[in-house]
Amino acid sequence: MKRINQIEPWIGKEEKDAVVEYLESGGWLTEFKKTKELEQMISDYTGSKYSIMMPNGTIALTVALLALGIGKGDEVIVPNYTMIASANSVVMAGAKPILVDIDPFNLCLDLSKVKKAFTKKTKAIMLVTINGRYPDIEKFKSLAKSKKVFLIEDAAQSLGSKCNGKHLGTFGEVGMLSFSMPKIITMGQGGCLLTDNEELYKKILLLKDFGRKSAGVDTHEVMGYNFKFNDLQAVIGIEQMKKLPWRVERKKEIFKKYKSLLVKVKGVQFLETNIKNTAPWFIDILVPEDKKESLIK
Repeated sequence: MKRINQIEPWIGKEEKDAVVEYLESGGWLTEFKKTKELEQMISDYTGSKYSIMMPNGTIALTVALLALGIGKGDEVIVPNYTMIASANSVVMAGAKPILVDIDPFNLCLDLSKVKKAFTKKTKAIMLVTINGRYPDIEKFKSLAKSKKVFLIEDAAQSLGSKCNGKHLGTFGEVGMLSFSMPKIITMGQGGCLLTDNEELYKKILLLKDFGRKSAGVDTHEVMGYNFKFNDLQAVIGIEQMKKLPWRVERKKEIFKKYKSLLVKVKGVQFLETNIKNTAPWFIDILVPEDKKESLIK
């Protein structure tokens, strides 16, 4: 039986031509003008004031936590159903992830359980919007505000998805998008932080470039790291971004096709998905435990 992947990197002639053109122009590959161009495209698409490219999503989340001053002795609420990178980033920042159960109807954090998980050490809620689905984000914002903690959005799977007309990843203090290989568009790897907070934006820039205010200046304001992106990947990303609106609509069409063919199959349960707002990354379904193996085969 031929295996059909749900999603694969889709690199066309446009990306190939752009890479050749960039290389022939004498570009130095490191982060520079093309990365800035890509960041502006992401800001324009998401409505975020600032976009900052990083090598990958795990590093992006780690830098976000560090920029918010979260570290040793602090706790961050993380869903117990997510890619391990969410929890890993908290550990990398020196803090402790507190795993909290999810709502079975959307696979995102269960608000009622989050309320019970707070301690004096809690500094942030990391809300992961699984597969572009989302809970009532405004309630999470209100809770974070009332508890005086940060709301961080792990929107790695949510590029092209919105809530009430606002792009996911732009509700909290900072959000993260991922461009790893299986995402709706990709540069092989890559993460992007979104924020409207100028002060936070400046802190992130310092942390990703050795703690210095500008490249080539060996005066370091804070302890920083080498988490810069590169223009060669950005060249691919620019061409991928041009194709994103069409891909979002195509993902919705594919979801509708799966649902129409599977919805009457006994035991298959689709999670409630607002397809108008959500660009499904994968097609996920719930099935009884005793039916799982037969469906896989």
